[in-house]
Amino acid sequence: MSAGMSAGSGRSARLDPFALPVRYRTGDAGADERERIIEISRDRVVIQRAVRGIPMKVTTKVSEFIGVAIRIVPPRKNFDGAIAVTLEHRDPGLSVPLFIAADGKEISVEWRTWARVLGLPALVEDAEGELRNPFESFGRVIKIKQWRRRQGRGFMLARRGVGRMRRKPGVPDFGGITIYTGEREIIARD
Repeated sequence: MSAGMSAGSGRSARLDPFALPVRYRTGDAGADERERIIEISRDRVVIQRAVRGIPMKVTTKVSEFIGVAIRIVPPRKNFDGAIAVTLEHRDPGLSVPLFIAADGKEISVEWRTWARVLGLPALVEDAEGELRNPFESFGRVIKIKQWRRRQGRGFMLARRGVGRMRRKPGVPDFGGITIYTGEREIIARD
């Protein structure tokens, strides 16, 4: 990420996840003019940029992204640093920023909203720089089947007797009637 990325005006770069598709410009250190154009819809992401005068357009399905992550952008000489919500891909060159703010006041809401709208897991960056899901369970959860309370004869009505369990299901007899399937129309004639 670079200090030049923006998705609007003001101190924080904000895109509306409920107004998809959205199209915006953001910083790209490897591209000509140091920017790229990103278009995000519910099912795909299109990234356009030019490298050494050659225009490129990459279309990726949203389902190919690994999740929506919160990342801290460290300060640089003319940039104070920020907190960003990004759409993360296995290839870092295809990861795109969704929300950038100088403070973390609204970051949690934006992070969860984008993850829910795009149908991707919400991820955080840990101390080693790895992305992980903070909502994974910490242990195995055992689900206990709850039995219905015995209420007289009503409980036994759903149970099938042992004698009926041993019997094989019968074959229906249609009494010599021919059944036609797969026909386009049936015409009755006298």
